Amino acid sequence: MNLGGRTALVTGATGGLGQAIARALARRGAHVLLTARRAEVLEALAAELGGRALACDLSDRGALATLVEEAGPVDVLVANAGIPGSGAIDSFTVEEIDRALDVNLRAPMVLARLMCEGMAERGGGQIVFVSSLNGKAGSAGASVYAATKFGLRGFAQSLREDLRPRGVGVSTVFPGFIRDAGMFADSGARLPSYVRTKTADDVGNAVVRAIEGDRSEVDIAPLSLRLGVAVAGLAPELTARVQRRLGAHELASQFEAGQRDKR
Repeated sequence: MNLGGRTALVTGATGGLGQAIARALARRGAHVLLTARRAEVLEALAAELGGRALACDLSDRGALATLVEEAGPVDVLVANAGIPGSGAIDSFTVEEIDRALDVNLRAPMVLARLMCEGMAERGGGQIVFVSSLNGKAGSAGASVYAATKFGLRGFAQSLREDLRPRGVGVSTVFPGFIRDAGMFADSGARLPSYVRTKTADDVGNAVVRAIEGDRSEVDIAPLSLRLGVAVAGLAPELTARVQRRLGAHELASQFEAGQRDKR
């Protein structure tokens, strides 16, 4: 897809990753529609990019149809919004679990459902889901978050095959540790010196590559992390033992402490 002149809806646009994605799309000539809860931040970004702001709380199930109606015809959906799910399962209330599922998994699924038919009728489109490397490999203290991101990956893989005959592409991007924006950066957690990171601009550029090349999956992480995730898929118990030796539980505790109030 050539993004020039296309209309792209980006959810979670007030966060650091959402802003980087919106800017990357605008640089390629897309008209961006920006949605998130914080209207004042949306308005400023929309003014900067010449786009349009549509305030919406994705945890409000009744608001999704209204958002789609207000957006009008959309060529590209980038489902980027997400909330942290760090911590042991018994540290969550049932309401917090429901909210994580609603924002991280249900909302992307429902938005794809509401938009894919219009895309197909207009001759094509692209749906991009922003997942996480936790959507390929689980880790300590991330059971709720990993559940939402694993689910998103499975949905995207199947949806891609369902929509292919109708000219609609489906892509998923998998950020690792992003040092200057997003959940990891906001948590204040400190990685071991040997763990490398990527930037928010790397995520924005990956989303553009996924759209323009109709890529099924794109990882945004150094080679070492990508290899680790691949090994985890083949030998999960071995990977878990290695993670424990490398201090995964301590890192998980840092994530939970830094993200607890954002559930």
